[in-house]
Amino acid sequence: MNAFRSLPMAHAFLSLGQLLAGAGVAKADNPIVQSIYTTDPAPMIYQDRIYLFTGQDEDGADYYDMRRWQLYSSSDMANWQYHGSPASLETFSWARQDAWAGQAIERHGRFYFYVPVVEDLSGRMSIGVAVSDTITGPYVDAIGGPLLVNGEFDPGVFIDDDDQAYLYWGNPNLWYVKLNEDMISYSGDIVQIPLTPEGFGLREGNPDRPTQYEEGPWVYKRGDTYYNVYAANCCPENIQYSTAPTAVGPWTYGGIVMHTEGVSATNHPGVIEYKGQPYFFYHNDKLPGGGSFARSVAVESFQYGEDGSIPLIPMTLEGPEQIEALDPYVRQEAETSCWSEGVETQAPSDAVIHVYSINDGDYIKVKGVDFGEGASTFTASVASANDGGFIELRLGCRDGTLVGTCEVPGTGGWESWTTVDCAVDGAEGISDLFFVFRGEGDDYLFNFDWWQFE
Repeated sequence: MNAFRSLPMAHAFLSLGQLLAGAGVAKADNPIVQSIYTTDPAPMIYQDRIYLFTGQDEDGADYYDMRRWQLYSSSDMANWQYHGSPASLETFSWARQDAWAGQAIERHGRFYFYVPVVEDLSGRMSIGVAVSDTITGPYVDAIGGPLLVNGEFDPGVFIDDDDQAYLYWGNPNLWYVKLNEDMISYSGDIVQIPLTPEGFGLREGNPDRPTQYEEGPWVYKRGDTYYNVYAANCCPENIQYSTAPTAVGPWTYGGIVMHTEGVSATNHPGVIEYKGQPYFFYHNDKLPGGGSFARSVAVESFQYGEDGSIPLIPMTLEGPEQIEALDPYVRQEAETSCWSEGVETQAPSDAVIHVYSINDGDYIKVKGVDFGEGASTFTASVASANDGGFIELRLGCRDGTLVGTCEVPGTGGWESWTTVDCAVDGAEGISDLFFVFRGEGDDYLFNFDWWQFE
């Protein structure tokens, strides 16, 4: 699915589609994924790169139809590389449905992914844990059954300075357990955190839900202060936060982080500091066709107050500033972009991840590419079971300066890869790079795996 190809444009956010259609108009960078609907962001840092685990809303759903998780990464907060689906409902043989909001963490060189799914046996929402030796997976079921079952969901994981790991989760309540060193078992009781107005804000007019807390706890530490950022005040949800002197409280209500906007009934926070800059991840309904069951992940930068408070963060289409230019003189994966229209980035088989579903006029935007004193050659890995087509290299915008055109031949198969190259003239300094795809016919033109300038 690509939101700009297969969904109706007569929607409340039609103006975004119109903005993207305009030649020479600055393109929005939020939401950060356009080829599928993504949800429930869970960022983490590994080896000086930020990785982002998300859920996925299925096309055309009229409820929360979620079957797999997805993974992206970035080093510049503008261009995001797709790494495929690290786990799905099929990862857990005991799971029936609902691959909802999860969070991953690294410990002792292994990666643990905590997720909520409905257990087939009991029919109740449960917390499972999958494990991998690499951050990109694939992840496998760590214990062959749920870690715990109490009918509630949205786990968040945190390791404190003393190496004690905690798992938090809950809707309509808030719970935690202390995880053991192995990260796939826990010790002691499942503890219910008191939801008091002093700790989580007063919700008026609902005796069954007296506080603002709703779901999706995201717990972390900054300095001596522990933060719990969560979806609140359903529905539609906004994002609020509380603070505490320890990982288990007592919690003090902090206020609203992000107001409700649009028509999505939910939101979900993920907060992280990367290269000295705090970032706030969330989801909304800003892509064409978006709504409560077709959500998209976005990100904003922010600054803490001098007292450690989190400010009110607005949703934007622009997103945060790019923190470093992209180097075109090293191999870059074609599925790395800050925006795209028409193409898909989910591999149609178990083979190499690549860009496919390419038609005439589709494009990929790569933000802030540093060509330095100038590029002379462009090389790409491509495959086509049809007659191929062309890759136009344009700068600035989709109809910007043409600096090269590469012909893509038919290769006899969609995964029969070959490299093509072409001369480049006029690519100097730092500019947004657009790959604009051209060709004839209604069928897909070709697949696109990687690229590099010289």
